[in-house]
Amino acid sequence: MTKKKVFWTMFICFTLLVIPFLGIYDFNTEGEPREALVACDMLESGNWILPRNQAGELTHQPPFFHWCVAAVSAIRGGVNEFTARFPSAVAFIALCLATFSFFVKRRNMFTALLTACITFTTYELHRQGFNCRVDMVFTCCMVGSLYLFYRWYERDMKGVPWLAVLLLSLSALTKGPAMILISCLAMTLFLLLRRVSVAKTLLWMLAIALLSLVLPTAWYYAAYQQGGDAFLTMAWNNTVGQLIRSVSDFEPVSAWLPNVLFFLMGFLPWCFLLIISLFTLPYRSLRDEMRHDRVHGVWLRVKYWFRTTDPIHVFSFSVIIVVLFFCCISESKRSIHLMPLYPFLSFFIARYVYWLVDHRNVAIKIYGGFVSVLGMLLIIILVCNQFITIPDSFFHGRRAQNSIDMAYELHTIWNVWSWVLIVIPSFLCAYWWKWLRGNKSSFHRHVLDIILMTLALYLPVDSVVKPATLNAQSVKRVAHDIAREAVPSGGDIYEYLSENEQKTDEHTHYYELHYYLGNRVQSFLSRPDHGFLIISRDDARQCLPRFEREGYCFTEIYNSGRKPVMKRQIVLYQFSTLTTTPTLTP
Repeated sequence: MTKKKVFWTMFICFTLLVIPFLGIYDFNTEGEPREALVACDMLESGNWILPRNQAGELTHQPPFFHWCVAAVSAIRGGVNEFTARFPSAVAFIALCLATFSFFVKRRNMFTALLTACITFTTYELHRQGFNCRVDMVFTCCMVGSLYLFYRWYERDMKGVPWLAVLLLSLSALTKGPAMILISCLAMTLFLLLRRVSVAKTLLWMLAIALLSLVLPTAWYYAAYQQGGDAFLTMAWNNTVGQLIRSVSDFEPVSAWLPNVLFFLMGFLPWCFLLIISLFTLPYRSLRDEMRHDRVHGVWLRVKYWFRTTDPIHVFSFSVIIVVLFFCCISESKRSIHLMPLYPFLSFFIARYVYWLVDHRNVAIKIYGGFVSVLGMLLIIILVCNQFITIPDSFFHGRRAQNSIDMAYELHTIWNVWSWVLIVIPSFLCAYWWKWLRGNKSSFHRHVLDIILMTLALYLPVDSVVKPATLNAQSVKRVAHDIAREAVPSGGDIYEYLSENEQKTDEHTHYYELHYYLGNRVQSFLSRPDHGFLIISRDDARQCLPRFEREGYCFTEIYNSGRKPVMKRQIVLYQFSTLTTTPTLTP
């Protein structure tokens, strides 16, 4: 097949594996409805610069992702699960296709195809491609800008790479100005390793960084005009202040270990291939080479590799090192911080797979069998769960209600299409063994078969397993119960979380309840006269006596029971004041 046919085949395949499944499950974390509510406020208030929530608090992220969500939602007539996740899905597909287009021009077709498919099937990227979060959009913009910067390098660094600058600006408008710093440092390291003069490298990177800051600076200025000193303080704490705290608190040992774990989990299922291949490597010859080279010889070999190897290898290595360094010094250790390096790690894994095909093909056979057996076990479990009813008494512990809800969802989500999506991967996983016997010498074909099986396995995961699992964690039912109790009376709904009285810069909210209650939940910190109060059982036990001394009376009308909301049991009270002007006590 030609490059164009492979590209469009991947486009159709990736689109069919992502877009149809975006809206089939509810919001189930704090992050997704929080971002969706920003887009809701943009559409309702018309403020696309610095929207606020019901409590009057400023948003903590730059607005490009929310602009995308609001634009898509405006076309569809409102923000819902599908429109909120659509920009991330488009960014995810675009990232994989851009990865293929970038590497196919610089390596062979097999390596480029494998790199794109590994990127698509990597657990962390695949998971974030279905989320209403800023991370996939900023990853796509940042990686896309790096690809364009490399093309600019290939053209002898002539002219200004305006499209790369634009994408870099959009990444900063999605996640913050630190994205510009990371990208420019990665390019700086690459250019220096390619023996470009220091003066030329630094001048170009400084110019590109300044140009990339133009659009973000315009937004920060417009937001400052609306938010004033409160916005300026928040922006400083989220950018410069966070970087200073990260550097001052950096501890190498404790910083690297979480990222290793994030890598192993984020690179599922391909990390199993790496582990399996470790048992097939020629350790004896490698040990002899190391003994012969000693330390000085190893250093000379590394220098020789940087000078003579393909620049694409040095470029990918530079990006990985810089992104990993910033992940290690990051104040918060989260797997999403590793996302920009996954396409480049996928390239090295694709090269490693290419080497295994030629030298250690037994690892390919074992891994293919592992994926096949794993797929058939998943399908057997799903089918058995459909026909075997597990009693509610079987589940115990704090998450018992979630387990009960998940079992119920797995029973009710099935339809004709679910069975079709189960049959396809089961057929491919079972047929792997015939492929293995019939094509003993074509290990490139075996790798493509493994990719096909992995892609097919995401069908039941995304269409059956994920909706059932995540809907069980959603609190949409709790929100509907609260609305049934509160909406008919026409009363306002408020929330109270005790930790918000101690925080001054960033408050916690029941974002899922906010979204599914139509963004009408307000803060009880303003001490309203009457309405309905959402409060956790623990907060109610500690704080309601104080509120009663302030002149309030409360009547419990609903509680979430065993269903947790942000790991809390939620209680809904109807409240009113006994006096006209209650006296607030500390």
